[in-house]
Parts: sequence; structure tokens; C-alpha cells
Amino acid sequence: MESIVDRALSYKPATACALMSIALLSSGLVAGCKQSYGPDVVATVNGQPIQRSEVEKDYRDNLGNNKEQPTKEQADATRLGILKQLIDDEIMQQAAKKMNLVASDEEVDARLAEMKAPYTQEEFDKRLQASSMSLDDLRRQIRRYLSSEKLMNKEVTSRINITDADISNFYNANKAQFNFIEPKYNIADIVVTSQPTPMQQGANLQNSKASNDVEARRKIEMIRNHLESGEDFATVANNYSENTQDANNGGNMGYIPESSLRSQPPSIFAAISRLQPGQITDVIPILPPGAKSPVGYAIYKLIQKEPAGQRELTDPRVQQEIRQQLRDSRSQLLRAAYYEMMRDQAHVENHLAEQIFKNGAQ
Repeated sequence: MESIVDRALSYKPATACALMSIALLSSGLVAGCKQSYGPDVVATVNGQPIQRSEVEKDYRDNLGNNKEQPTKEQADATRLGILKQLIDDEIMQQAAKKMNLVASDEEVDARLAEMKAPYTQEEFDKRLQASSMSLDDLRRQIRRYLSSEKLMNKEVTSRINITDADISNFYNANKAQFNFIEPKYNIADIVVTSQPTPMQQGANLQNSKASNDVEARRKIEMIRNHLESGEDFATVANNYSENTQDANNGGNMGYIPESSLRSQPPSIFAAISRLQPGQITDVIPILPPGAKSPVGYAIYKLIQKEPAGQRELTDPRVQQEIRQQLRDSRSQLLRAAYYEMMRDQAHVENHLAEQIFKNGAQ
């Protein structure tokens, strides 16, 4: 269970300085009074400080169990990247608060219950301890994650409208994309890895990551139990899959040519080729070429098998595929644009960047 570090820190402006700033701004002058922060503050967003300890915790998580120490320049670059993410997150949290979109206690409790469901209380406590988090820390990071998603749903997702004309235009411009020269398999996967390296934050909804083979085998068996009890494959993938490429898309890998499937280890093609649409494979070990032991485990679902030939626009599956492609691409573009807009509106002071530049320019 990877942590999303809580950024919520209290800030109390200096009253005299704030009043002086207001007076100067109202008269059209630039305020010469600036809030003073200690050395542990590496940045501020609209006056809200980000502490050095937050950057260092994410930095240690980023290193994981890697024994090779980075150079000073590499370490500084990594810290700058982490701080940029923290700044962006703080900007989003402030926007969510301003728009009354902060996640409620009930929403946090519901998500926490989902996260705890696969584990005993003792196992859950151990995972918290391994992440150097308290339960309050976890609740805060859940609240921040849910608040960001509510903000994006309101500001981005709700603005996306895919029309029939959009779908038709896309099909006509990309007709060759729907002409299969060989059979293709629409496949979804759920992957669990045994590698101890940290997973990208937010890669799955539970922020769940196995760190060794024992944990990986136990987790994939838990996932198989969920699936065999009738739970939706896409929902389980969203919650638990460690494949950062498609977990947030329900594990959907898209259409894969048969020749590409045949180039995979024989066990994978053999298992998938026996499936009927809607069926899933048993747990399949992931064995890279030359490896003697698995680096993880996977379960595959065959969504649809398409024969060679041209797929027509009248096919509802073609329309749905195009609609999803357009929705995903527009969402990605609008999210990026929204982040840029919010950055432009925020007042950010990056003290760490100033310090690194000053030291490097000497």
C-alpha cells in the first residue's frame, strides 16, 4: 500500500504584514512586506507552506531498496520533481476547498473500508507501519485524493461531450485502424509484481503494492477469490492491479494482434486462446526470458475476439471504442490545460529551486 503523503499543513499569516499588503495593493502599490519562513519550508502555494520533511519522505520512498546512491545532481533533480508534484497537489486541494468539493468523512470512511477489506486488522496495521503512516495520515491522504478526483470530475469530466458526428469523423479519418489483417484479441489483465520497488502513486485505487513473492502470491489469490465470487473484473483491476499502464482503465489492454500474443510466453497464448469472451484465465506466473522464478503473477480476461476484416461504423462496439478513445484523449488534454490554468492563478514560491540554482551557479 503505497502512501500519498498528506500535504495539509496549518498556516497563520502575520496579521500586520497582511494588513499592510492589503492597504498597499488597494492603493495600486506593490507590497514590500513578505512573509518569512524557516529553513524547513521548501515552497509556498498562496502562502501555504510545504515542508522539507514531505519532500524527503517521498524521496526515500522513491529510492526504495535501491542500494545504488544517486549523485548530488540526480538527487536534487529528483527532489525538484517531487516538490513540483507536491505544489500541484496543493494547488488542487486549495481549489477543491474553494469550490466546496473536499471529501466528506463518510466518503473517506467508505474508501478506507474498501482498502482494509482484503486484510486482517493485524496485516493492515503492519502495512501502515511499513509505510511509516498512522491511521490519521492515511485518512488525510485518502481525503486529498478523493477531493482531487471530485474537482477533476466537476471541472474536466463533466465538460466532455462526444457527439455522433465526432465518432463518425474519427471513423472516416481512421478507417484503416478498424481493418484487421489478422484476428485480434481484446484483453484485460490484472498484474501483481513481487518487486520491492515503489509503485507510482495512484496507479490503483487502493494504492496496493506487493513487495515480495509471498505477498504477491497471497494478493493474486485474494484477487482470484474476488473474481470467482462474481466481482466485476474492471473494478477489481482498478482497485488492485499493479500494471501502471492500464489499471485505471479496468485493466483493458485494448485489441492485440494474434501474432503479438503468439510472441509472448506460450503459457499466456495457450491460456487466452482457450477462453470464450467473458472468461478469465487461472493465475499465470510472469517469467521473463531466462528467469528461474516469477517476478509476478497475472490473470487475463478475454473481452472479445475479432476476426480479420473491416469493422463497420454501424457496429456498436466500434462506436463505443471510438467514444472511449475520444473521451480519454480529451480528458488528458483538458486535465493538462486545467493544471496549467490553476498554476497560472496560484502564487508559488519555490525556495528549494532557488537554493539549488544559487548553489549551482556559484
